[in-house]
Amino acid sequence: MTAPADLVLTNAEVHTLAPPEDGGDRTEEAVAVRDGRIVRVDSAYEVGFLEGAGTEVINCKGATVLPGFVDAHTHMEMVGRALVHADLSGAADAGEALDRLAERAAEADGWVLGYGYDESAWPEGEYLTRDQLDAVSEQRPVVAFREDMHVASVNSVVIDRYGDEMPGADVREAGGRPTGVLVEEAVDVLFEHTAPDHEQTRELVLAARDHAHARGVTGVHEMVRDSHAPRVYRELDRAGELGLRVRLNYWTDHLDSLADLGATTGHGSGMVRVGAVKSYTDGSLGGRTARLTEPYADADTTGQWVVEPEQLREHVARADEAGLQFAAHAIGDAAIEATLDAYADASDRRHRIEHAELLSDDAIERFADLGVVASVQPNFLKWAREGGLYEARLGERAARTNRYADLLAAGVPLAFGSDCMPLDPLFGIQQAVTAPAAGQRLTVTQALRAYSRGGAYAAGEEDDLGTVEPGKRADLTVLADSPWAVEDSAIADIGVALTVVDGQVVHDGRD
Repeated sequence: MTAPADLVLTNAEVHTLAPPEDGGDRTEEAVAVRDGRIVRVDSAYEVGFLEGAGTEVINCKGATVLPGFVDAHTHMEMVGRALVHADLSGAADAGEALDRLAERAAEADGWVLGYGYDESAWPEGEYLTRDQLDAVSEQRPVVAFREDMHVASVNSVVIDRYGDEMPGADVREAGGRPTGVLVEEAVDVLFEHTAPDHEQTRELVLAARDHAHARGVTGVHEMVRDSHAPRVYRELDRAGELGLRVRLNYWTDHLDSLADLGATTGHGSGMVRVGAVKSYTDGSLGGRTARLTEPYADADTTGQWVVEPEQLREHVARADEAGLQFAAHAIGDAAIEATLDAYADASDRRHRIEHAELLSDDAIERFADLGVVASVQPNFLKWAREGGLYEARLGERAARTNRYADLLAAGVPLAFGSDCMPLDPLFGIQQAVTAPAAGQRLTVTQALRAYSRGGAYAAGEEDDLGTVEPGKRADLTVLADSPWAVEDSAIADIGVALTVVDGQVVHDGRD
């Protein structure tokens, strides 16, 4: 006799989201789960035979069941910081951002920290300056981190106390005086001085996890550097309190330690595993530090190398030899080409390029030939709209950004993530299906697949995760409405009814 299921989701619109090579997406009415794995996907009638006295049966009332969202590029600690400190995302202008910082200053002592401002969406279109932040406080250090975390604005207190620790080239000046705008390694100094301790990190991670669950996220590929987060994740896992699959992508600072431990990619538990080794190559378009082959449209610079190509090749070779996947941040076309050069002689470990925003036809072909994963952020398409950041920075080259349809057509593995700008898969999916370049728009099915099986494939876990099929882990996202049924422009507004991780309901958003 077949053992009863632990959990049954019934009266639903279940989409398997299987890839085309496996028959493609099919729709059923119910899912049965036992011991954290899917045991049946079928009609409500057939799945009903697996209900027993101890089975939790959830009537989904027509809601849509999908494989759980896997965010392939996160900074969960930063999400937690924005939830705890001043959240500057969505501020309509500089004045509103400054008001939020002032409110935070009135709430707590010490550093006044704000996260997530985006001046490209403001009427002023300018970074916050030291003079503006001096108005928040002239006695306490004030920092406003730009959304991309490659740029930060600080007040005079920060410049006076910590300016000597910052590379002069990364401290912006006007008339020989620091403006308060910092980029790249100068921003790293701020992260060092504001780093949370172990207990604070635990609080931030838990806040970010709950935030992710509420948005249907069941797994994250987390970028970690000089942080207590890896220890916190493992402690929560051992205590059975994590409820989130975490792939830890360690900075190259940790490469020697990983190699000495013999911790290859995939090492770990069912919930927390070693992922890739991560490195920058360039900076960001917002900070004009992404490395381009031709100058920016609005500045006489081609950006900068954060990690020189020769050093990148050395990192890739060392990681590859140690059995570790590599994930290189590369945004500008020059940086992407340098990264592909570094991968040319590497083993097939599904090495990744994070962001890959400005792509040439040749680069897309090389992605496909090398089997490199495009770990991209569809939410960045918010900057591709008319009059947006891409147009300002790149001019006509803006048409070559975020070429997701071209990548898929070339056979490039596509994994969607958010970079926490914002952490919200449905927002990213809406951006992907409404891309301003009609030829780069994905179908709803393609976008959902990139936000589920895409991340699973990038982690080498597509046999265990990423589709709703018997034998797979029961990581599921249940949406109140079908993204195929609503207008494309309304996908971001769909509510998350349930989030299920390893067969356990970790978020219940039903009325």
